[in-house]
Amino acid sequence: MKEQLTSWITGAIGVAAVLFMVSPLILVVLFAFGDSAKMTFPLNGLTLHWFDELMARGDFWAALKNSAIVTVWVGFGSTIIGTMAASAIARFSPKWSAASFFFFGLPLMLPPLVLGLAMLAFFSASGVKLGLSTVVLAHLVFTLPFVVLVVSARLASFDRAVLDSARDLGASPIRAFRTVTFPIIRPTIFGAALIAMALSLDDFVVTFFLIGGGNTLPTLIWGMLRTGLDPSINALGSLVLAMTMGTAGLALWLTRYRS
Repeated sequence: MKEQLTSWITGAIGVAAVLFMVSPLILVVLFAFGDSAKMTFPLNGLTLHWFDELMARGDFWAALKNSAIVTVWVGFGSTIIGTMAASAIARFSPKWSAASFFFFGLPLMLPPLVLGLAMLAFFSASGVKLGLSTVVLAHLVFTLPFVVLVVSARLASFDRAVLDSARDLGASPIRAFRTVTFPIIRPTIFGAALIAMALSLDDFVVTFFLIGGGNTLPTLIWGMLRTGLDPSINALGSLVLAMTMGTAGLALWLTRYRS
């Protein structure tokens, strides 16, 4: 009886914790479809009016284009650089591997506010004009560690005998990677790229400091909140949430270890 009661209490606490975390997200999506401009209960009906109003905004399409440009370049750049770094780290001794992971993980230990300020100071001192290029470079700083960690974890269980066999048969290092290593770790690489893209798409703080002019989707939400509060903001938030969760879910599925 005591064990059953303990199990029931533990389960109830778990359900309450999940509801506490998920409820705000559910409300964002729910009010995006509400037919009232006031985000209160009860809802009188459901409508797509707020999505139509969002689509009619010119700044939405400009922000969507900027987010797409930044996200694609970050995904591409972090995957190429992160995979090369992970391949090199896989050949290090345990001591040097641990040191490499520490230095790659340093950006993850910094609060986004501090990272944004540090990158702004760096670009200002270097005389680099702020824009989408500086946003991409800054996003690479905090997305690269995720790619390195994910790909390194996969390479740790990689059977290097097949790679050595390809080299013994005359394959160059590049050809051996292209024909042997890459096909085996391809799902992990694609998954790591999607994780980097999801992190980049969702970032606000670093982007806010470094974009200079224009908007991405997260900074557009901030700008809309400063001028008022209406369900079109919820509609935009729902779109960002759907894209982020979809990308992250696909990444988690792709990065599952496979024999």
